[in-house]
Amino acid sequence: MLIHAVHAMADSRAVSLVVVVAPPDGAPEVRSLLDAHALPDRTDVLVVPGGESRQESVKLGLDALPPGYDIVLVHDAARPLVPVDTVDTVIEAVRHGAPAVVPALPLADTVKQVEPAAPGEPEPVVATPDRSLLRAVQTPQGFDRATLVRAHETVTDDVTDDASMVEQLGLTVVTVPGHEEAFKVTRPLDLVLAEAVLARRRLNDGF
Repeated sequence: MLIHAVHAMADSRAVSLVVVVAPPDGAPEVRSLLDAHALPDRTDVLVVPGGESRQESVKLGLDALPPGYDIVLVHDAARPLVPVDTVDTVIEAVRHGAPAVVPALPLADTVKQVEPAAPGEPEPVVATPDRSLLRAVQTPQGFDRATLVRAHETVTDDVTDDASMVEQLGLTVVTVPGHEEAFKVTRPLDLVLAEAVLARRRLNDGF
């Protein structure tokens, strides 16, 4: 999954550096894994140790970024199959002035807001949000570098993504169209779907 996720970034001609944030004690192993797989020559790959939380790991990756990179993408290795067109669309939106950009999809299911209950107990429904106003957010999320740095220096609350941190600064986060193949691999069924997507890509593209 990591190799495919790095490829997803490196395959964009707009990406010249990929910073891989490894487990705190796993940087040498990750470096060896990456060295064993061919990546585009135009893209450099830097491996740095991460922290104890997702937020801390992103901050460490951001700190390791050399000067001269004004646009930063934050991607999740659990989404290894994001198409290059989605990566390019996020980058272009930042280039056109958006401080923060997230790829997103409309929801296919009706969503219910519930009142939490004890484990195993029925949960009362308290509201049904308007599905047309909701989006399922994916990665890579794109940022103006200075904005993302300020967010990590300012926001100390635990958040689920970096766009939420930018929202807390009072800045506008915009969405661009996501892609159904940029799903998050978290369950056994997701692996089956990922294997099917890869099999189709190998048939069509030879990769």
